[in-house]
Amino acid sequence: MSLKHLNYDVAVIGGGAAGIAAAVAAAKSGSKTILVEAGPILGGELLSGMSIDGVLNGRGEWVVRGVADEIFEECRKMDGFIGPLHDYRLICYICVDPEIMKIAVMRVLERYGVTPALYTQVTDVVAQDGVIKSVILTHKNQRTILSAKYFIDASGDGDVAAMAGAPTELSDEKGDLQPLSLMFRMSGVENEPLLRFARDNANSLAVGESEAVRAGRTDEELAQAIYDQGEPTIFFRGNGPFLGAAIQRGEMAATALIMIMPTSKARKEVCVNATRVAENINGINALDVSRVVSRLMEQVWNTANFLKARCPGFENATFAGMAPRVGIRETRRVMGEYVLSADEAAGAVKQRDVITKGAHHIDIHQDGSRQVRIPIADGGSYDIPFGCLIPKKVKNLMTAGRCISTDRTANGTTRMMGQSLGTGHAAGTAAALCIDAGYEDVRQLSVPHLQSTLRSQSAVLEGTH
Repeated sequence: MSLKHLNYDVAVIGGGAAGIAAAVAAAKSGSKTILVEAGPILGGELLSGMSIDGVLNGRGEWVVRGVADEIFEECRKMDGFIGPLHDYRLICYICVDPEIMKIAVMRVLERYGVTPALYTQVTDVVAQDGVIKSVILTHKNQRTILSAKYFIDASGDGDVAAMAGAPTELSDEKGDLQPLSLMFRMSGVENEPLLRFARDNANSLAVGESEAVRAGRTDEELAQAIYDQGEPTIFFRGNGPFLGAAIQRGEMAATALIMIMPTSKARKEVCVNATRVAENINGINALDVSRVVSRLMEQVWNTANFLKARCPGFENATFAGMAPRVGIRETRRVMGEYVLSADEAAGAVKQRDVITKGAHHIDIHQDGSRQVRIPIADGGSYDIPFGCLIPKKVKNLMTAGRCISTDRTANGTTRMMGQSLGTGHAAGTAAALCIDAGYEDVRQLSVPHLQSTLRSQSAVLEGTH
């Protein structure tokens, strides 16, 4: 097998939301950047059809901008941006067309000269005295030595950090892991009858789960607000009359929610999130994940048929497609110089070393219809400090996305796509600043300098609840 050698300023591992934002930020700041992805396409969960959560707080304030804005603007140019919507439950979010997002992501990466490396896995790390010298890339026909001055682990699973010797955690003392899910889409859905059904069945909806969102309103008034918004941002709860009865009849597998949100006005298309396999499956174990894919697909098909048979607006809908991969909520967390706690996140705590914000409620899916949902105080946002991105024991590595340094409960909010975009933006910018300054250890970087640079790039660091 031939051996090739590549040399870059910044090597980003993982082509999901965090990796894309990191690569764009680094390249935009002048660093020669490569983005390595094990799969066949860049975008990760941005392509799932799922809403992009954590970009806005429950009050509708933007808490993640910068690189995220640029990607959304590209979607908007191609009529693939539906925009900010409110679920009148806990959060606001961004809805986009995932098919348009595929192109938008590549356009933005191409704009800044990021080199993509698809179908490529990191299989080893060469490190000495806490410095990663290179990583070994494995492709179908060869292996490549990839050297870089800085590495960003946006793998979701902390693969590079773990191989480099950084400490990691998986779950907690109980050993629970969140379920796996598979998103799917249906087209030809009629909004008016669906929204009318939701409005007239408020007792079947999950609404007003934080006082900031409820604002003294009844369930019926919140259901009316969903109707008035004109887009299907609907959560049927597993213990409500509509979905709960279906579960009891055996028409639906046990689940906490059926989530419905728009993906394309032109196709009258929505994304549906309803599936789950909760067997404490370790998402790092490919064989364990693989063995439940067929079961998730059967849940997808069953849910699609249930909606067509029982939910107004879906009568003439057609199955439009599934997410390109199984959704994995929880694997390794890389322990860094700072460990964000659940109390800090839920309490909307602001931090001196903030490099991005989070706003999604703490969301921990469990088995059956059980799910923990803890709102962020006052519908606001919390700060993520720079130390959450700096793994212990390694000098020229940062993390971004799902694997950043938090406790397990806080990971239930920091794992969202919005926070992946924000931490990726910060990590990519920090890497470029370190290279420009000649720093061999990311800890040498002045946080105020990083913050001022991020502000100049439209990142949100203050001024929100």
